[in-house]
Amino acid sequence: MARIAFILLCHRDPEAIVQQAERLTAAGDFISIHFDARGGKEAYNTVKTALSRNPNVTFAHKRIKCGWGAWSLVQATLYAVEAAEKAFPRATHFYMVSGDCMSIKSAEFMHDFLDRDDADYIESFDFFESDWIKTGIKEERLIYRHFFNERTHKWLFYKSMALQEKLGLKREVPADLHVMIGSQWWCLRRQTIERILEFTRKRRDVMAFFRTTWIPDETFFQTLVRHLVAKEEIRNRTLTFLMFTDYGMPVVFYNDHYDMLVSQDYLFARKISPDATILKKRLGDLFAAQNVTFKISNEGRSLFQFLTGRGRIGRRFGQRFWESESTLGRDRELLIVTCKKWHVAKRLVAKINEKTELPSLEYLFNEENTPLPDLGGIEKSLWKRSRHRRAWVRMLFDYYQTDRMLICIDPGGFDLINDFYADRSSTRLLDIECNYTPEYLAGHAKRVGLAGEATPQDALERLLPTIRSDINHEADRIRDQDYDNYFLMREDNSQDENSAIIARFLDISIEDAQDIAATPHLFAD
Repeated sequence: MARIAFILLCHRDPEAIVQQAERLTAAGDFISIHFDARGGKEAYNTVKTALSRNPNVTFAHKRIKCGWGAWSLVQATLYAVEAAEKAFPRATHFYMVSGDCMSIKSAEFMHDFLDRDDADYIESFDFFESDWIKTGIKEERLIYRHFFNERTHKWLFYKSMALQEKLGLKREVPADLHVMIGSQWWCLRRQTIERILEFTRKRRDVMAFFRTTWIPDETFFQTLVRHLVAKEEIRNRTLTFLMFTDYGMPVVFYNDHYDMLVSQDYLFARKISPDATILKKRLGDLFAAQNVTFKISNEGRSLFQFLTGRGRIGRRFGQRFWESESTLGRDRELLIVTCKKWHVAKRLVAKINEKTELPSLEYLFNEENTPLPDLGGIEKSLWKRSRHRRAWVRMLFDYYQTDRMLICIDPGGFDLINDFYADRSSTRLLDIECNYTPEYLAGHAKRVGLAGEATPQDALERLLPTIRSDINHEADRIRDQDYDNYFLMREDNSQDENSAIIARFLDISIEDAQDIAATPHLFAD
């Protein structure tokens, strides 16, 4: 049976590290820890003392200070690997993890998974031919020597590189190596680890080369595994589920991501929020469980795009307010209708257009092709509309020669609503609360690309609670703001109740409001 030696690099939170080590070794596996020297001696001693009686725990024989992108990360890994290889002769696999990784399968499942396929799991793509590197320097990582860290000594980093280029100090990659690149989160068999350690002792030229490359943790093991192991024995993938935001930052997982995570075709996930205590507890219990059947849907990335596209608080970086100095005008009034069911808001707006002279626009920040007047090209791009939001809406006020206008915004446009409320103009908000049947949520998942026609019904059903939770989260976030001139219209209200709300929101007669509220099939799907 497979026995895993986890290789853990960490630098903080001693209590969490102890808990992680105890959890990962509870099923008979092992762990070797390198605690960053930057973390301090006291924190390190706390971890070592707490785990001193656990025979399945060992520590790197040397601690060093680690820096992002530097050779020190690889060296720390090698120290921990050497300790594990020596201390745990029964370990069949070595699995690289960090302090914010957590298992998303049971230990039983992991052992069975590794037993079924005698292979190494590591991403390794051609460094020069692949497009794995999306931004920043590429070949310069290898052909120049990097003695300074770009994050801590940016000027020296680029000055040194420019000087080497000027003096023609370009170097060659070791002739027998085919440099590869990929994720640093790998799982390697014991025989592969032994070959790597032997290689590091013999090939001083290769070690010297990688010591001065930039971000070697993405190239060192990836290159050596391809050099030492037959292609047929390598699975070009990581077993750790991780994603990056559109800002290039690692996605952080929270309590409401449990169902999504356990349905992925991976063994671990990174990064788990330190505050996600419920998620940690559930995943910890899952790791120790027996006879668990996992239904893999593997739709995590599309689900993440759905969730983060709505800008949930604490889950991504907020959008910048490019037009912070712009204003709609002190004497103007912007009326906003927000509703998750766009067709409901559009029916209401159409009726408002019919009964009033109020210029009314549909989802101008959400739909690329929503009908808009010609304003010199800015109206043609959603990106431009959102980036220059206040200036853009001010242009619409001017175009319609009005001081009062209505627009629709999706509830996920929380930053847009906040920005307009922060303006010196007046803002009124009509929030339309609808009911959501499972059929509607399933259709919504397909419309936004979260699911397809071929998505299994059981996988789709597992998505529905997350979608419903996300919709409720958006609604709660808006209502928690306690906006002035806020009006809530509900599908479950009587027609008279909604008429009174519409009359106050639009400042019109109750008779006209009753006619609007009586719009045929207003809430029908």
